[in-house]
Amino acid sequence: MSQVPVPRLARGIVVVVLAGFASVYVLAGSPLAIVALGLQLVYVLRSLRRFRGPWLLVVQAVVGYAATLGFGTSVGILGFLGGSLLLTPAWPLAPLVAVSAAVVGPADPAISMVLIALVIYGLTRLTDRVDEMYAARLALALAAAAEERLRIATGLSDGLGRGLAAIAAGVRSALDQPERVAETLGEVVATARRSLADARNAAAGYRATSLAPEMTTARAMLTSAAIETETRVGHSEPLGPAGALLAAVLREVVTEAVRQNTATTCVIETTTADGTVRLRVTHDGARTAEDEGLADLARQLGAAGGGLTTGLSDEGRLTVDAVLPEGPPEAAVDPGAYRLSVALLGAVLVGFSIKALLFVPASLILPAAACLAVIVVMQLRSINGRHMLALALLALLVYLPIPVFGRAWLGAAGFLAGPILLAFSWGVAWPLVGCVMASVAVSAVLLGLPVPLTVNFTASTLVTGLVVYGLLKLAQLVRELQEARQALARAAVVEERLRAARDLHDLLGHSLAAILLKCELARRLDPARAQAELADVLAMAEKAEGDLRVISGERPAMSLAAEAESARSVLAAAGIQVELGLAHTELAAEVENVLGAVLREAATNVLRHSSARHCAITTVVEDGVVRLRVRNDGVRSSEGRPGSAGIGNLTTRLAALNGRLGTAREDGWFELTAQAPTSMHMVG
Repeated sequence: MSQVPVPRLARGIVVVVLAGFASVYVLAGSPLAIVALGLQLVYVLRSLRRFRGPWLLVVQAVVGYAATLGFGTSVGILGFLGGSLLLTPAWPLAPLVAVSAAVVGPADPAISMVLIALVIYGLTRLTDRVDEMYAARLALALAAAAEERLRIATGLSDGLGRGLAAIAAGVRSALDQPERVAETLGEVVATARRSLADARNAAAGYRATSLAPEMTTARAMLTSAAIETETRVGHSEPLGPAGALLAAVLREVVTEAVRQNTATTCVIETTTADGTVRLRVTHDGARTAEDEGLADLARQLGAAGGGLTTGLSDEGRLTVDAVLPEGPPEAAVDPGAYRLSVALLGAVLVGFSIKALLFVPASLILPAAACLAVIVVMQLRSINGRHMLALALLALLVYLPIPVFGRAWLGAAGFLAGPILLAFSWGVAWPLVGCVMASVAVSAVLLGLPVPLTVNFTASTLVTGLVVYGLLKLAQLVRELQEARQALARAAVVEERLRAARDLHDLLGHSLAAILLKCELARRLDPARAQAELADVLAMAEKAEGDLRVISGERPAMSLAAEAESARSVLAAAGIQVELGLAHTELAAEVENVLGAVLREAATNVLRHSSARHCAITTVVEDGVVRLRVRNDGVRSSEGRPGSAGIGNLTTRLAALNGRLGTAREDGWFELTAQAPTSMHMVG
């Protein structure tokens, strides 16, 4: 779409077409056409809308009839008045203006008056539609996001909400009835396990329709493994089931590359063409093109109508290509504007054809009508893109009949000028249109037409071309806006799903994991010590219910200090000695939320992926940047965690704040570092 704002471009097109209409009458010696043009712009330019009203129609009528009756201007100029009437509640008066034009002037300019009125009405209505759609595009995206948020909230409340309520109720019962602690905790642990599994499945489901998060995760994993990575995104989200399959392929290839630990470079690329989406992953760390892990995925892609191929180059670079059909295209939201433009174009073409036939000898009416019918059909069927063959045939139909039909055929050149303006860039189109106009002028001279008529035919060629271009270009803009609105709505829905997936993983998933750990610990302790742990579990359950409300759309502030204390409590319960050193000052709420999520992820990974005995959690602030560092011993292996969503989630969140996430391993210690600006005004 053009870099010029779409509404401004649409109005520019209309102004040019109207100026073209006025120029015909100015060249014929009627300066009042300039006044008629100025009055008409009140209906086009938003800055002049305050001048609309019944008095404007009266002034237009005075100018139009003064020009025709007082100065002998062609009655075609009354088309400005007729078009304005069609745009107002006074539209029933438009036919009366057309009748008066037929009474005052001959048939040719009377037909021109009707055509001008229809074109003015159509272009102005299309411009208004462009305005409406452009203004509503963000509202549609917000509405789509809100609807998706409500759907997600309803689904989570029905499942996870009941699970959390059952956990809290069970813990309260265990606190109230110590003699039944073992039995009650067994039920609570089972419920916590189910809820944690539900949370992970829900997060995976929300991520499944999008490939982008998996690409972010893959890049983070490869970068952490010191593999230089380049990603090129050429698809649009969401991909639906195709996204889930392609994400699985990417996950398998990247995990294998990290596991082998021999790759130095990797390129991840997606493209779309001919209704398919392609994922291509290339790296230099493979010894063979065979990968057992891809065999099952290849069968799944084949069953989905796609395919998977692998190849190893002579330089040792492995290329994995996965191709799947894209989802079915969405139907146009509002085809009415496009139909209006095509209907008006058909009326204009037929009107100009009737005008041409008025000057054709009776003996040649049928062949002339047949040629014009072909031109009209070609215009209506070939209205988009570079239809070179159609343009060549159209040029033949425009020029070859001139010696036969004479001056009656000169107006057909405008039917060639319009498609040229649509088919080529303006740098190419305008010189070609100039050549068409020059050819009309030369033809008129060779036919012996007087200078005024030659000028009229030459100018009319441009005006007709502009009319054809304007009607179809505005319809194209409306269609592009429809597609842009749909794309914005899709993007908003995808972002809402990804937000829910991140929050499920970073908030609720960690809370449930901590609850499960604490409950398992309480089952192994004596009743007195178990009571203290159960009190912590109850606090965590209530916090998890708050997390669920966050995922459902509420955004309370998260305290980094509180998260650090919670992490210390959970790690200490697992027998890990925690050193806590927080030296940060006041942080922006968004920064504190993200760093709190980072700390939750880090604490969970310490429990899951190490046999740590010591962990240090520290923060420092330097030069307007806060750094969170989590360092632990007991690292089990140097391999990446297959399919991890955490690193990708955190990388995405920090990147949105101009921050970054880093990891390092050394002598059995693992260190995760996250940094971000302390205030939002530093986020560009």
